[in-house]
Amino acid sequence: MHGQPAQPGVSDSSSPWPVVAAVLVGCWTVAITVGTQTGGWLTDQVLLSFGRDRLGWLWPVLGLATVVLAGTPALLLAVLPRSAAVRATGRAWLIGALALGVLTVLRVVPPVHHEAYLAALAGAALLGALGVRWSARRWAYPGLVGSVGGPAPTGDGDATRPEATGDDDTTPPAATGQGDTPQRRSLGFGPVPLLAVAGGLALLLPWAWLGALGGLLETALALLAAAALGVLAATLLDAPFWGPFAVGRPPRPARLVLVGGLVAGVALLLLAAGTGQSGAQLPALLTLPPVGFALAALWAATWRPTADPAEATRAGRTATGWLVGLAALGPLAFTDPEEISLLLVGTRDIPFWVAASAGVGLAVAVLVAIGYAVLLARPTARTPNRRVAAVAAVVLLVTFGVVDLGPGQPGLYGERLFVVLRAQANLSDLPAGAPGRAGRDARAAEVYRRLVSTAEQSQGDLLRGLNRLRLDPVSYYLVNAVEVDGGPAVRAWLARRPEVARVLVSQRLRPLPAPAGQSRGTAPKPTGPQWNILQIGADRVWSQLGVTGTGIVVGSSDSGVDGGHPALRAGFRGGDDSWYDPWDDTRSPTDQGGHGTHTVGSAVGRDGIGVAPDAQWVGCVNLDRNLGSPAHYLDCLQFMLAPFPAGGDPFTDGRPERAPQVLTNSWGCPPIEGCDQRVLRPATAALDAAGIFVVAAAGNTGPWCASIDDPPAPYPDVLTVGAVDAQRRVADFSSRGPVPGGSGKPDVLAPGVGVVSAMPGGTYAALDGTSMATPQVAGVVALMWSANPALVGDVTRTRQILRDTATAATPTYRSDSPSDACGSPSNVTGAGQVDAHAAVRAAQQ
Repeated sequence: MHGQPAQPGVSDSSSPWPVVAAVLVGCWTVAITVGTQTGGWLTDQVLLSFGRDRLGWLWPVLGLATVVLAGTPALLLAVLPRSAAVRATGRAWLIGALALGVLTVLRVVPPVHHEAYLAALAGAALLGALGVRWSARRWAYPGLVGSVGGPAPTGDGDATRPEATGDDDTTPPAATGQGDTPQRRSLGFGPVPLLAVAGGLALLLPWAWLGALGGLLETALALLAAAALGVLAATLLDAPFWGPFAVGRPPRPARLVLVGGLVAGVALLLLAAGTGQSGAQLPALLTLPPVGFALAALWAATWRPTADPAEATRAGRTATGWLVGLAALGPLAFTDPEEISLLLVGTRDIPFWVAASAGVGLAVAVLVAIGYAVLLARPTARTPNRRVAAVAAVVLLVTFGVVDLGPGQPGLYGERLFVVLRAQANLSDLPAGAPGRAGRDARAAEVYRRLVSTAEQSQGDLLRGLNRLRLDPVSYYLVNAVEVDGGPAVRAWLARRPEVARVLVSQRLRPLPAPAGQSRGTAPKPTGPQWNILQIGADRVWSQLGVTGTGIVVGSSDSGVDGGHPALRAGFRGGDDSWYDPWDDTRSPTDQGGHGTHTVGSAVGRDGIGVAPDAQWVGCVNLDRNLGSPAHYLDCLQFMLAPFPAGGDPFTDGRPERAPQVLTNSWGCPPIEGCDQRVLRPATAALDAAGIFVVAAAGNTGPWCASIDDPPAPYPDVLTVGAVDAQRRVADFSSRGPVPGGSGKPDVLAPGVGVVSAMPGGTYAALDGTSMATPQVAGVVALMWSANPALVGDVTRTRQILRDTATAATPTYRSDSPSDACGSPSNVTGAGQVDAHAAVRAAQQ
């Protein structure tokens, strides 16, 4: 039939069903993609919060599911309708789904090896681009333009096929119906690519403002990966894709922008879903799809009646690569996927600023798309001026630099390496020494001497090599180790050195554009001993035995301490060696997160919240923002063994005689922070040998069995504490044994549900966790050693008293299955709940 032609670029007949099908498939694709990506990230985060290992098979399975669920209907669109536009839509979405499936598999690479992931992403994207280009050459692309602006409609409504030319990717000669002749081919970087660069730089501005770069190699690989993704997008969204959406003589740019841009946006959504490790792809899901409309406007600007078709295709392809590559660079380079975590959601930390960057980036992308559509895609619009486009690109480049160097966080903030040496100090033959404080101080001094001597003798050659390479080494002695800058190449070099046992990644948080804000509590001020104090009998120790902790110092390694809190101010030991902040170098006790203030309050706080209210405290910041590293944990543990003045050298200025007697540690070092099971073992062994009592939280990864796994909780020379509620039932979240090596864990329990204690700003809060239970046990030890100073430093006897005097607690289990019984009730309850009154009476005897 040769009557009225079908509506160009939309359908092959008057039937609306192909278009309806394309709309439904597009909505389905968006829902599937967003759902699987969000669900996969949430699964990773829930497993992390419960201390479980990430599922290596999760992302490949989700990728395969997306390929099947989104790719199958896209395949039907690509082959069934007669409309060139619908077939082009299906083909683009099919290739996007296949690319997503391949890129998603790369997430089997652990997030801690981010450089390896970025290199694999770059390689996979480039190979994907080659595959798309090869398929386009082998099989004619349905809807390949027959003229600049797309094929003219024919009587049957289908697009004309391209004439054979020497280059399958070049559009045929421009329409000359208006008497215009093609312009001479320009080899320069034309106005359309320059506008794409300007648009891409505009999309980068929120990330330069609110984000921060990683290390040098990490940043270089992020640039390479972003460039490869730009190449993949330019190959997928090439002239054959856009042609069917701009049919007619002259072309209809409005249809190209609205319909083609929408289809391109869905294709870019699929590519965005594969861009970055788990978490980094989420902001890309917001910022990349609107780029499709901007690309449509840029392609419309290349298709002028006087344009050289080959040059127009090259300009559009180059513009696509630059715009998509720069848009993808933000989430790839300016965020660490390990920090896009629920562990940091409670404050204005990285997840908050990533969400803000994505929101601002979405607004910028929409504005760029609207602006380019208005300026470039009007029927009367002229080809943009090259000089104006160049000025716009330069202005945006300068603006990017000003933002990064001004309100941004300039510099490189890559992860560091933690190098554990083979030689560790021999502490097995320490003399027993005298009982009490004097004997403890003498043992601590000898331990300190041996540790420092071993480190100095064994690190010399390594430090000289690291200094020559300017890798900024920092030495440690409590564990004979060195922290350095470096990526995979440095790690491989270090691992081959004979004095090195192993090399771990030491987590380094990227800086924030503004402080996270101080956490405060909302509970009323306590008016007497709290329920947990009454439950363990600490109040009876005060009233009946007259023991309140006098003469004992408790050391806290945590988020810090609000030294001005009314319940804590009088207990600070003071002097120049009672506070250390290796994160921010603050010179007086302070706390932003509140966790450390709460735990110190439960140990030594006054006004009815602390177990040993007349004991003193010293503090160190090892968890500034709820993510630590082996090095910062060691910074604080070294300070607790041998405190040193502000600005002092831990190797030469340590004062072991000023070491606190008891340490409370409501933290653990999981693999995401760089720890393995052995890394802190020499540290706790040395503290134990020095007669310093170490108390550690079991963790909040129950009710799974064998969930006491993050150092230092599994170690036999620390007292590991689980949590109970007011009914003496083990809290569901309290981690359980068994642990490798046969040590019975947890050792004891203490109240950890709804515990009221201090928070920054003179406030109070009720919190849950084994973190809340642990300082109460440290307070009980302080009471015991205050009651009997001869027991100070006798760690073995003190542990035994705590176990022998503990009272029964009710175990809880994940289910009635025998596999959830954790072997025996003792792996859930330990020896039971601590009894402060009974323990102090036993200590006095």
